[in-house]
Amino acid sequence: MNNDLTALILLIAGAVVLGAVIIAAVRWSRLKRSTQLREHFGPEYERLLAEHGSRDRAERELLARQKRRDALDIHPLSEAQCDQFSAEWGRVQQLFVDDPNGAVLAADALVQDVMRARGYPNGDFDQRVSDLSVEHSSTIEHYRSARKLAVKSEHGTAETEDLRKALVHFRALFSDLLQTEAVKREVRPVATQRLSHV
Repeated sequence: MNNDLTALILLIAGAVVLGAVIIAAVRWSRLKRSTQLREHFGPEYERLLAEHGSRDRAERELLARQKRRDALDIHPLSEAQCDQFSAEWGRVQQLFVDDPNGAVLAADALVQDVMRARGYPNGDFDQRVSDLSVEHSSTIEHYRSARKLAVKSEHGTAETEDLRKALVHFRALFSDLLQTEAVKREVRPVATQRLSHV
């Protein structure tokens, strides 16, 4: 009887230890996943956490974004495409001097053209932001800010300074979408010089 009782106690103790190990492993795995998502998505992780009020819901959304992104055929631009889009960006900046509203609308359209050329699907603004956030989380807030100011422009309520800021925000995402360091270096200084006179 003592042997049976000892065996039962050992079995229960083993089950408790195994349960504790499993719980610790699950917690460690979730913590690791949270850390990876926070590092990858940066401010977007924090924004969704605040929006959803739940880490699990925010992380489920981010994981769903990654899964959708993995199913898309997103690819870098060719050198010729980068050159073409960079030249178009230069024209958008020149347009700003005479037609700030038109330049902001053209910048918005150009960013969408670059997205399509990279393989991002057409969709509403929220879907575009969601798709972009997987690889371009560092510039996604620029896109949100630019789009908000572009809407003001469409309604005729934007001032010139709003339009200048919109163009700067669009430029940040535009250069990130080009994904070549040489082009990014070329686009930013030229854009800054031209916009500083506005």
